[in-house]
Amino acid sequence: MIKRIFAVAILSIMTGCAAAEDERNTEDKASASAGAQPRIYKSQGRVTANGKTIRYRVIAGETYINNDDGEPAASIFSTSYIAEGYSDPATRPVAFIFNGGPGSASLWLHMGVFGPKRVDLPDGPDDDGAAPYDIIANPETILDVADMVFIDPVGTGWSDTLGDTDTDDYWGVKQDAKSVREFIRRWLVEHKRWNSPKYLMGESYGTTRSGALLQALEGGWTDIAMNGVVLISSVLNFGLDATDAGNDVGYIGLMPSYAATAWYHDRVDKSQWGGDFDRFLNEARAFATDEYIPVLLKGQLASREARSAVAAKLAAFTGLSPAYVERSNMRIPLRRFMRELLRDKGVSVGRLDSRFTGVEADGVSENPEYDPSAYGIDAAYTAAMLDYFSRDLGVEIAEPYVTLGGVRGWNWDADDGGGENSYVNVAPWIERAMRQNRSLRVFAANGYYDLATPFFGTELTLAQPGFDRDRLTITYYEAGHMMYIHEPSLKALAADVRAFIGGQ
Repeated sequence: MIKRIFAVAILSIMTGCAAAEDERNTEDKASASAGAQPRIYKSQGRVTANGKTIRYRVIAGETYINNDDGEPAASIFSTSYIAEGYSDPATRPVAFIFNGGPGSASLWLHMGVFGPKRVDLPDGPDDDGAAPYDIIANPETILDVADMVFIDPVGTGWSDTLGDTDTDDYWGVKQDAKSVREFIRRWLVEHKRWNSPKYLMGESYGTTRSGALLQALEGGWTDIAMNGVVLISSVLNFGLDATDAGNDVGYIGLMPSYAATAWYHDRVDKSQWGGDFDRFLNEARAFATDEYIPVLLKGQLASREARSAVAAKLAAFTGLSPAYVERSNMRIPLRRFMRELLRDKGVSVGRLDSRFTGVEADGVSENPEYDPSAYGIDAAYTAAMLDYFSRDLGVEIAEPYVTLGGVRGWNWDADDGGGENSYVNVAPWIERAMRQNRSLRVFAANGYYDLATPFFGTELTLAQPGFDRDRLTITYYEAGHMMYIHEPSLKALAADVRAFIGGQ
């Protein structure tokens, strides 16, 4: 039986990047529910972005979300950047930004690409080592074109339930979207920004959240219409990247990313494609849909000659040995690929970013010890975010900050019909929003070396009927899931998002 719970292993951005505390501060939760006021920290800053010097206000703090009885039930921590000098809200966009997980705080997009300061990681796919880390002014911030609100959903960062509130009310596809929707509504009320152009920007599960949010925001008469959605490393249809037994289509979504990884690590004969990476990937895409999937679906009904021919091509594209491909029945699960590609070198490749490699303890393990592209960056982001909060923004909160991993028991039921035996797919909600909102545009950013949310799965999802291709932008970067850790890709992504907000 296919169950949604598998998706935690498939999707979780930065799974285990930072150890989450099992216990939150129960005294603070009780006091909040007893009438304590949300903690708010205000400051000011200045940054030069896109050649402009921008002065801005910062509001970092808690927003209480009430239950049906009007009592505070949860607290959502956010960080808002509001540029000075813009008097007309109708011409000043605002972007609501969050990461994924589910269970990840927004520090990755905050300190990685969009915030006025960012952490400066080593050049190249290398481990981040230990503190001190360089925290620098970020000329790529999009504050020149939009105000920004970084949101930490319930269970991430310093956001939590209050009092005796059950986390089940917030930990699920629909439940999470409902609470973030309420936060956005409250923010628009407080800042009088109802008539501002509005954007959602999410990464990884944050793109799933964006789909569910569009349904929550625009699915009724109290319509909060969005101008645009930025999907960074998308996973909208979980079936297209899940290499589970019986789900052959998942191998199709992943196969071109396997090929890109093999190309990067020089495990393919590049001369066959004239050294042309784009040509290579285009042929990998065509092979996946035109030759690979038919043979997988036919199984033993396919002729021996057809199976052998496809196995040989699959080996040529992925850098694996023909014998290994044959023994795997042409189905190579993600973790096995991570371990097998560079086994002869004693290393595994990364899941979030397959440019990264990690040394393995032995040469015969079936799966990698861990994801080298996760432990290669997690310490730097956590330290940079908390240092920035305390030193620059004056945030004085002693409770543990949940980077990722504090959310457990996620409710994956996103089916209006209540079905349980299906993969989560929020793409129809995005497609419906585009049909019912003629101003809604969609931007999808992809890393070639992202094995967690593969680019071809995104392409196939957004190619389905109902999506208006004229309002859809798809971009690609020479990096992985968090393409912004690669500085050329960081600059390109920021420029592309800035242009998207500007309507270009």
